[in-house]
Amino acid sequence: MNPVTAPWVRTRLRAAPGAAVALAVLVALTACLAAAFPRALDRYTDAGLRQAVERAPADVTGVLVSAAPAPGLDVAAAEDSLRPRPLADGYRSVLDAVESPLVVDEEQSSYGVRATDSVPSPEEWLPRPDGLPAQMVLAAPQGLGDHARLRSGRLPRVAGGRAGASTTELEAAVTEETARTLHMRAGSVVRLPGHRELTVRVTGIVAPERPDGAYWSVDPVLRSPSLRRAPGPPGAPAPTYWVGGLLLAPEAAPALLGSAPVIRYWHLAPDPDALHGRDLDGLASAVAAVESGPGLQRLHATVSPLADATTGLDDVLTTYGRLRGDIGPLVAVAASGAGTVAAVVLLMAGGLAGDRRRAELALLRARGASVRGLAGRLLAETAVVAVPAGALGLGAALLTLPGARLLPALWAAVAVTAVACLALPLRAAAAHHRVRVHDDRRDAASPRASRRRTVAELTVVVLALGAVEVLRRRGATDGAGGLVAMAPVLVGVIAALVLVRLYPLPLRGLARPARRLRGAVGPLALARAGRTSASTVLPLLALLTAFTVAAFGGSVLGGVADARDRAALRAVGADARVEAVEALPSGLPARLREAPGVREVTEAGVDHLAKTPDDGQSLPLAGVEPGAYAALAGRTGLGAFPAGRLTRPDGAGGGHGGGSGDAVLPALASPAVAERFGDRAFRLRLADGGVATLRIVLVRDRTPAVYGDDFLVVDRAGLPAGAAPPNVLLLTGDDLDAGALRRAAGDAGTVHLRSEERDGYVDSPLQSGAERVYTAAVAAGAGYAALALLLSLASTAPERSALLARLRTMGLTRAQGRRLLVLESLPQALPAALGGVLTGWAAVRLLSPGIDLTTIAMSTTASPVGRAELRTDPWSLAVPAVAVLVLAVGVAAVQAWWSGRRGAVAELRAGDAR
Repeated sequence: MNPVTAPWVRTRLRAAPGAAVALAVLVALTACLAAAFPRALDRYTDAGLRQAVERAPADVTGVLVSAAPAPGLDVAAAEDSLRPRPLADGYRSVLDAVESPLVVDEEQSSYGVRATDSVPSPEEWLPRPDGLPAQMVLAAPQGLGDHARLRSGRLPRVAGGRAGASTTELEAAVTEETARTLHMRAGSVVRLPGHRELTVRVTGIVAPERPDGAYWSVDPVLRSPSLRRAPGPPGAPAPTYWVGGLLLAPEAAPALLGSAPVIRYWHLAPDPDALHGRDLDGLASAVAAVESGPGLQRLHATVSPLADATTGLDDVLTTYGRLRGDIGPLVAVAASGAGTVAAVVLLMAGGLAGDRRRAELALLRARGASVRGLAGRLLAETAVVAVPAGALGLGAALLTLPGARLLPALWAAVAVTAVACLALPLRAAAAHHRVRVHDDRRDAASPRASRRRTVAELTVVVLALGAVEVLRRRGATDGAGGLVAMAPVLVGVIAALVLVRLYPLPLRGLARPARRLRGAVGPLALARAGRTSASTVLPLLALLTAFTVAAFGGSVLGGVADARDRAALRAVGADARVEAVEALPSGLPARLREAPGVREVTEAGVDHLAKTPDDGQSLPLAGVEPGAYAALAGRTGLGAFPAGRLTRPDGAGGGHGGGSGDAVLPALASPAVAERFGDRAFRLRLADGGVATLRIVLVRDRTPAVYGDDFLVVDRAGLPAGAAPPNVLLLTGDDLDAGALRRAAGDAGTVHLRSEERDGYVDSPLQSGAERVYTAAVAAGAGYAALALLLSLASTAPERSALLARLRTMGLTRAQGRRLLVLESLPQALPAALGGVLTGWAAVRLLSPGIDLTTIAMSTTASPVGRAELRTDPWSLAVPAVAVLVLAVGVAAVQAWWSGRRGAVAELRAGDAR
């Protein structure tokens, strides 16, 4: 056979331009989605890590290297070690000790000298809240002028440019907050006795450029003064005193040797823009190396044997890694499912092209074409279309999602392009490895599968069942992340193989009784639907995998939403909550009822200072109107109870707030309180000094008015007059307007909305990014599943059209032709839809014990409502099933209509290759 040449490729592309364009669109779209997935992962994991580092305090995420002057040094050597040049050399050594991929933000990093202890000042003009003198912390940071704006005066200097341990007069700057709190101004003089008395003159007032930045986090007292308590005997009131910071010139550091213990420090701030989620292990190793590894050993050799490094960045990285590790397997589920369906569609596209050209390829083989040469021609023909389309899809992904790695996206696009290029050649090589004189019937099926196929299918089913059981036992994050990713594929493979074997059996059994029916449409449809072959496995696998991914995705998103909703409801107690420390205005409930969306307003008076007389322990007490409160508890599901059980007994009071302290009120309590008091009567001292006698008659885990594990709820009408006035309003309704509620409440109370509380649980880009990627993957899988169904129907469309033409010559009407194709499609589409529903439901039930959604729902491993689990979503099961039925029936009806328009002559031309 001649080598592959351009004229062959050009001729084939001109002969079927529509098929080439369709393949190019399919490859470009699939390559774009495949390349976009790793880039989207990189973007939201990087954003999550940067947010975790930026939200943590700068003194936690920074690496602080400190070293005291070496003991035994003479005064001159100690002074030299504190001068700017040696400190700068030490700063470069510390930077060299930091290993990649940890990158230091030198603009926010700092170094200098500071005293480890504060020094009291005898100045009487400094504020003394309890008579104790204010204390000062001395520091000589480098680069003060680059990180602060001068508000008044000037920056401190050193007379003569050089200070020593014998220097007694210094200049300093203070921040605006320090000056305002400690009554300082430019020109103020502060005397500090210490080991040797220092006189410090304030020469300037500065404002920090970034008060929360790393530069000002070395010692927060240097930025803002602190009111501290002096230690004293237990139980005695501890007096307070102020501690402020004085910022000296860098050249003045040696003067601190005679006043207080000092250390040299180098504070390194990580660069958030250089942090990447993929480098998490490397970042943890780099931090560990500086804290206690090779980096610290280098610091001992180059800076000081007493150098020490501390940081909380490793804890931040660990917390982030735990969150990413819990979310990652769940995202991989959608990715593997959608990827499998997309791969099936590409294979089916190649198979459809091979089936359409079966006669042509068989003729080439009969005329002497080798299998290798034939596959080479087909590969070149496909590559001319697929390779540019794959490159176009990759370029679209790179432009749409910038700022991520190129290599994973490139490999994903290459994989898609390779599958698209090889599908047709491999299918042709497998179908035409032997030269055939004529083709077999296209609709014929072997009555019994080969032993080799049976053994292969049983092996796959057993392995898939074992993997699902391992995942169910070990969980999603206990070393079984790969199995979680393959869960929809495994369940889909099991269901597809079983369904392909089983669904023709009842159809064949019904074919014989159907022959007794009048007309030929029913028996013929059953007979044709009962024929099956191995070619139906791929489209069925695509459909069932997409069903499983959609059901699993709907369950994940439903479980996450349910956990957030329950947590928000428990935190707020209703759809909205208005509360205050004191009693709310009497007209406020009426104003709130007029707000848009508000249906009910329930009052409660919560006394957080109620105490038991025996031990004085505080116990929150809610006074409510039993009828309205019981209705609220029933609507919200927060400890529903019968209102009559809580109503005050006769004689306990004549109206609201008219109860007697001697009458025993029935109470609803939490389990902890009920265990403590049992069913005996006990007295409770209220915040206003009154006393109530209670007996617990109902126990509930939670209640709307009080958040926590300890609470009591009683009928407010039975409490003493004036006790527990309404200070909590619980609102129920739909689409509550936060602005309208806050305007109605004014300054009377604080408004909390359930919707705002729920939105607050999305705390990290890891959560929101994972949800977006999951939703996109489920949508893509559903789209590819629909395309797989269309390709499956298109592969048999020529044969069905020819059948209709033949039957039409025998007297079949157009209406009967439509019924025939619809009835023929239903026995295949209906089992696929029902099997998909069953597969999705089974996947959720099987995998639910091993999947914990708490982290993705709450951004923490602990949830106020317990473990967040997969929750079966009926819509994610029903919608795909209905879509499959509608699509299959619609395509059959359209094909029957189109075939009727063409006529029988066009379909029955002899020698026409379809």
